[in-house]
Amino acid sequence: MPQLAKGGKWVFGWAVVGPERQIPVPPEAWSEYRFHTGQQAIFLQGSRRSGGFAISTPDLWPPAFGAWESAPRVLGQTVISIPEEVPLPHEIAVRPGQKLLVVRGSGNGLGFLAQGPIYELAEAHPDVQTFTTKRSKEDE
Repeated sequence: MPQLAKGGKWVFGWAVVGPERQIPVPPEAWSEYRFHTGQQAIFLQGSRRSGGFAISTPDLWPPAFGAWESAPRVLGQTVISIPEEVPLPHEIAVRPGQKLLVVRGSGNGLGFLAQGPIYELAEAHPDVQTFTTKRSKEDE
């Protein structure tokens, strides 16, 4: 997992939104954030600068934040049904084939960036790995 700039965010790789609006989660991130099938996924709004969203779970939600169901940054929720893939709720404004940069966010959620300086820096690094969904691989 590269760090693109000294003191910058750690990057897991690029995630390409699948044909049925599912997002691949790099294996290292899947393990680090302790995601698993049958688990509820919570989608949080990304920053204005980098856009995108973060994926969290009730297990990662800090009690100090209060109930996640009423948090203002929550965009939607879903249930993880396939290992290393998360279906995207309709509230998430992405399209199939869109490329998002997967970054280590806080310990409370995995970041998926849609724009901004970190995204642009990653575009200049050809060694950043790209992840696609299982369905996308079958279509190739």
